[in-house]
Amino acid sequence: MNRRDFLKNSALASAMLFVPRFLRSASDAASLGSKEGKVLVVIQLGGGNDGLNTVVPWHNDLYFKARPQLAHAAHDCLRLDDDLALAPGMEGLKGLFDAGHLALVNGVGYPNPNRSHFRSMDIWQTASPADQYWGDGWIGRLLDAQGPASKPYHALEIDEGLSLALKGKVMNGIALTQVEQFYRNTHEPFFHAIASQSPPSDHDHPTLAYLHKTLVETSESASYLHAKHKIYASKADYPQNPFAQHLKLVAELIVSGCSTQVYYVSLGGFDTHAGQKGRQGKLLSQYSEAVAAFAKDLQQNQRFQDTTILTFSEFGRRVAQNASNGTDHGTANNVFLLGGGLKKPGIYNPLPSLADLDEGDLKYSIDFRRVYASVLEGALGVDAAGVLGESFEGLGIV
Repeated sequence: MNRRDFLKNSALASAMLFVPRFLRSASDAASLGSKEGKVLVVIQLGGGNDGLNTVVPWHNDLYFKARPQLAHAAHDCLRLDDDLALAPGMEGLKGLFDAGHLALVNGVGYPNPNRSHFRSMDIWQTASPADQYWGDGWIGRLLDAQGPASKPYHALEIDEGLSLALKGKVMNGIALTQVEQFYRNTHEPFFHAIASQSPPSDHDHPTLAYLHKTLVETSESASYLHAKHKIYASKADYPQNPFAQHLKLVAELIVSGCSTQVYYVSLGGFDTHAGQKGRQGKLLSQYSEAVAAFAKDLQQNQRFQDTTILTFSEFGRRVAQNASNGTDHGTANNVFLLGGGLKKPGIYNPLPSLADLDEGDLKYSIDFRRVYASVLEGALGVDAAGVLGESFEGLGIV
């Protein structure tokens, strides 16, 4: 096929030069799993969730002194042990804790923390040191490490756009919100016509060859997901909100045996500088109810044992409340690990001391890359050092 035929009209040229976001997100995919394979689901709480009002030191006087209006009353909290409790409204997560399916890791952070949403999220998504700027994400590097394969089904983000976490140097994940819409978008007649033609020469027209390859692989991925998604339609009772419905889609793909190892889902709105208590409470209830429904769905279909769920936020909040009955950007936070096959469920380590703060912030005790090492090695069975760029001791939870 020559260049004149390939770009035979302006509409076609425009389509290829301005490839939609869902097409740009798929290139050089890798086959990562099988029906019996392990699955990692990453949940991002965007905005900086206040961990101190999520995992509550329910009888610590310093907590109540620092937060006279924001502190949760002890009798309202869902007690986990003599020191810590979950916030009111998190009954679904409490049930998973009681059943031995939740591990709670306190004081997670990194050296020289950054309080910018964008920069701190980049650090978490790339797994870079705080003073280095990396252009590829930790999940993207996982895809790169798998190498090219014949089946381009790899990591999926249930969202409109692809996060840095899923972008590698060679391979990227795919972002979608609805499988049917994704399939229709990639099978429009003019896209199908391009994909069905012989590819341009990589030597003579490298950009066109890359776009053609991306289009073909995305179309193939869409066809694969479309076929798999027909296998299982969940009848489980999920809440009627976007976050819960996104987890429902993930459950349907997992139960269907989709060859995807990593799913990425987000819940935003946690930047609670003012009026925090009611706002955060609604979000935490939404998170807890959706995760409980997701876990039940997987349990009923014998896939919970193979699934690990990691929940994080880019940073925690400052210990003291501010003048607007909210909290400002902080540092160390808690991380949740859930699944049917945890080796060490329960409270992994104590909450950082409220009497020994770093300029008003909790001191971190566990580098977040140790959490990543744990799920990479324990949940997915891959070399964490090869993905993270150096060795980090896992936590032994997964």
